[in-house]
Amino acid sequence: MCNRLISKYGVDKLSSCSLKELQSIKGIGLAKASQILVLFEFNKRYNLSKQNGKSIKSAKDVFSYVSPKLSGLDKECFMILHLDTRNRVIKDEIISVGTLNSSLIHPREVFKSAIKESANSIIFVHNHPSGDSEPSQEDKEMTKRLFDAGELLNIKVLDHIIIGKDNYHSFKERKE
Repeated sequence: MCNRLISKYGVDKLSSCSLKELQSIKGIGLAKASQILVLFEFNKRYNLSKQNGKSIKSAKDVFSYVSPKLSGLDKECFMILHLDTRNRVIKDEIISVGTLNSSLIHPREVFKSAIKESANSIIFVHNHPSGDSEPSQEDKEMTKRLFDAGELLNIKVLDHIIIGKDNYHSFKERKE
């Protein structure tokens, strides 16, 4: 059964299969398909629980924290990480869910949550479902607007990170 699953979907796509797709494999009914999905969800939550309380010190730390939540999604999601004075995540929040290649966000929505959470600083993160982490011109313009708004509101914006398939782009590290 394992070989049939892997040969049909591959190891990397298996975690994003639906119940119906899993049930299309001979020998897998509703109960077995549910168990498979539960195992993937349990693994994801376990990995996230190991990260609680750790400080965010680099873009790589952000990638490790966020990629389990945003990888494999077929829509662009814009997320904000609210950090305390020790750069530990107070809360992560998806601000916007867009389409395959764009996300609609407004500085008002982004900073409203930062103010509400009394965040010491924030980090912007969004995924590119295509897997390519290079920023578009729209990404660059949006990032500049958000950094300018943060400066105006006196809220420290530490970085904006774009998550690709197995990589990331940090505006801070690239000094953009």
